[in-house]
Parts: sequence; C-alpha cells; structure tokens
Amino acid sequence: MIFLDALDVSMVGVALPAIQHDLGLTTSSLQWVVSGYVLGYGGLLLLGGRTADLLGRRRVFLAALGVFAVASLLGGVVDDGALLIAARFVKGVAAAFTAPAALSIITTTFPEGPERNRALSIFTACGASGYSLGLVLSGLLTEIGWRWTLLMPVPVAVIALVAALKVLPKGREERAEGGHDLVGAVTITASMLLLVFTVVQAPEAGWASFQTIGSLVGVAALLGLFVFAELRTRHPLVRLGILRSGHIVRANLGLLILMGSYVSFQFVAMQYFQNLLGWSALGTAMAFLPAGLLVAVTSTKMGDFADRFGTGKLIVIGAAALAGGYAIFLGIDRTPSLGGMVIPGMILLGIAFALSFPSLNIQATNGVDDDEQGLASGLLNTSGQVGGAIVLAVVTAVLTSGGGETLSIGSLRAAIVVSLVLALVGLAISATGLRARKNVPAVAEDVKVYETV
Repeated sequence: MIFLDALDVSMVGVALPAIQHDLGLTTSSLQWVVSGYVLGYGGLLLLGGRTADLLGRRRVFLAALGVFAVASLLGGVVDDGALLIAARFVKGVAAAFTAPAALSIITTTFPEGPERNRALSIFTACGASGYSLGLVLSGLLTEIGWRWTLLMPVPVAVIALVAALKVLPKGREERAEGGHDLVGAVTITASMLLLVFTVVQAPEAGWASFQTIGSLVGVAALLGLFVFAELRTRHPLVRLGILRSGHIVRANLGLLILMGSYVSFQFVAMQYFQNLLGWSALGTAMAFLPAGLLVAVTSTKMGDFADRFGTGKLIVIGAAALAGGYAIFLGIDRTPSLGGMVIPGMILLGIAFALSFPSLNIQATNGVDDDEQGLASGLLNTSGQVGGAIVLAVVTAVLTSGGGETLSIGSLRAAIVVSLVLALVGLAISATGLRARKNVPAVAEDVKVYETV
C-alpha cells in the first residue's frame, strides 16, 4: 500500500500545473487537490487504525483497497475541479484504512527488534520505489495528458488487491475489544478541514477578520471536544496515555514536520519549475528523481543502521540534511544551477528521507502492545498527513499573500523559508531524544532502549 500511496503522491505532484491550466484552478483551489487527499487520509487514519484492530486487518485492508481503486478511476475522468477534489478526498479516506492496516500487519507479524526493523525498512523501500517510479511515469504521462497520471494507480491497486487476496492469510486474527469512537473521528476530521480552509482563505478575508477569527475559535472548540470525548468515552479513538511515551511523541512530531515541510516544498517547486521557469513535466520529474532514487537504493539497509546506531542518531542526521536541502533552495532565481542548487539540494532531501522515514516508523511502534499497533501506526500516519495539509495551507497563504496569482521569486523563496524553519524545529526536537538517551541507565536490553528514544 505504501508503494501505491507514494506512486499517487509523486504522480499528482508533477501533474499539478497541467491540472491547474486545464481546469482553470487558482493557486488556492489547486492546493485542495493535494489537501483533499491528505485530509481524508490524515483525518480518518486513527479511525482506520482502530477499525483494523477491531474488525481484522486483512478484511479492512481488502475492502479499503477496492474503494481506493474506484476513487482513482473517478478522479481520472471528471471534468470539474470540485469533483476532482471530492474524488481525491474519498481516495484519501480509503487510504486512511489501508495504510494503518498494512503497517500493523507488519508490526504484529514480526517481533520488536532487528527482524521488525528489517521488515519496516523494506516497507519504506517500497514507498521510495513507488515515489521514484511515479516521478518518471508522471513526467511521461503528463506530456500525453494529466488524466493518465490519475488513472495509473487503478491497475496497480487492482494488482495489489489480487495479490493480497492470495498472500494475506485467512486465518483468525487476534482482534482488540471495544467499539468505534465516531465522535472523536468526526471532531478531529472536521477540525483539520476547518483549519486548512481558514488558513487558505485568511489572506483574502484578512487575518484579523471576523471570518478568520471565528473559524479559528471553531477549530479550537472542535479540538477541545475531541479531547473531551477521548477522555470520557469508553473506547477512545486515541488512548491519550500513549502520548506519555516521549519517543512516540517525538516520532509523531518528527513525521509531521518531515511530511509537512516536504509536501509544501514539492508544491512550491512544481510551481517554480513549470509555471515560472517553463520546464516540461518530464524535466521537472527528473529534477526530483535523485532524491527518490537515493531513498529507494538505501532504504533496505536502514533497518541494519537502526540496529547499529539507534534511530535517534539517524533522525537527527536526517533532520539536519532536510534543513540543508531547503537552505540550498533559498538560492532560487530565474537561471537555476543544476549542479550548484537543484541536484545537491535534492540529494540532501533524499538523505533526509532515507534516514528519517524508516527510523520514525520504527521509533513510533516500538514498545506498543500488539492490540494497539493499529493505533500507533494510525497516529503516526495521521501526524504526517495532517502536517502536510496544514503546512501546505500556510505555504499557499504565503504564495497568494500579494493578492494575485502571479508567482514571483520573492513569494516562492518566502514559501521555502516556511519549510526551512520547520526543519530546524524538527532538528531541535530530535536532538532532545539524544539528550534523553544519555540519561537512560545502561541495561542488558540496551538495544531496545536506543531504538525507542
């Protein structure tokens, strides 16, 4: 599933300028093609993880994968921007049930330690391969027509569905007890949708306007209701006690920053390369390819690196590389240097993902009981997707803050600063994990300690 998700994200990203031109979308509207997916995905991931724990991971995975295929087909044939965004939202909802089910299948199949670390590194390698392949395919397919980039995941989803029917065992699964927390699911999803809408509309409505302030109050109220529901309900969507573990909190914040900053950077870079510089879709895809290839080549080794060095150190190095990559791209101008900016920047971003993404997955699921692996994986994926939606909304507000749709080097650079600042915050947060590690007494099972710090 992570291969399919990464394939879809990279293919749609390259096709965004073509979609904008063909459907006549504004920059603010265009970001909803991305945000619609990640909000449906991130907003219901926790419910998806809980559902997988309750109803069985195989059953949930297969049903949601079928919906994903249908939504992909609909997204590729619609002629209206609003319908496209709606199809993307439904597709994201389907992914919200497949992703935690897939990850929890892995974490409950393999015991915590080197064996699980290797499995998770292969899992992330599939994502990197999907992202890299998606870049190449999208560059080629967008030259023919952007609809093909939306239709391409359909046969991949069908193949994955057939393979899952044969590979995933039908035996009785161990399931968690309890029920669904629909109030929690509705309030957290509604709060995220309202927050993104508020940030995107704020430049036009005014940050101090009644609409903006009222919407932010509404967001706070919904989040408060969510927390209240989780504390009072018998079977909460999120057992808030899981957040008492420092390594889990750091992992979730780390993925929120990693995905939020990068999804936003990708959106800005696509605008820069294609709309401002006039590069072709294929040329733009090739610019991003070094990062994807680097992750695909190295991801299978990340489990061994985590065993040897610990996830904390890898995450810190990855965060530093992420900040370095964004810093290099602050030098954007109308005659960018491939050797001086584009390739070095993309290589650093590739190093950041290669080190950080699998390490964050390992860190977020270590020390968690099997009956809450769906919750842990859903919480982690939620952090990444919600981070992508919220930061993208902020970046879109920065791009359109001048009151027009004309891009400028200044607005693009300001948008990249947002990603850079977030990466520096992520570096500071990850560094606290290393300090916490130094305060842990040496024990015989130290390997498990450093994996979860």
